[in-house]
Amino acid sequence: MKTRFSPLVKIKKNSMQKSEQVLQKANSNLNSATMALELSYNSLKDVEPPSSGTMSDMLASRTLLSSQRELISHNKRWVTFATSQVNEAKQQLKLDMIEHEKFQYLELQEIKQELQKRKLKEAKELDEIALMTYTEKNR
Repeated sequence: MKTRFSPLVKIKKNSMQKSEQVLQKANSNLNSATMALELSYNSLKDVEPPSSGTMSDMLASRTLLSSQRELISHNKRWVTFATSQVNEAKQQLKLDMIEHEKFQYLELQEIKQELQKRKLKEAKELDEIALMTYTEKNR
């Protein structure tokens, strides 16, 4: 049964679905960031400083460690950003779900009112028919 809230319920449902998709993308991005951070930590463990050799080998090792630490720092910032994006997406989804539920409830209430009106109208019609048949019988 269509009500005046039906188009709004449809719009709010679409909005809620879009928010769910945004949350899924944000979760995917967070997973990627977490994996990248884990990989960068593992790469740092794999770097072994030379115990002997030339000064250029030591400088190269130090540069490699420095760049790996910078990569870890970058990945930490990425994880923090992705986490904030997930939290924002969750909040938006929560708001969209509440809005959808509100309009769905209003639509349901309007449907109940319409059904009650129809029931009352049908009862009146049945009363009229009963009254008409009763007066026809008593004549």
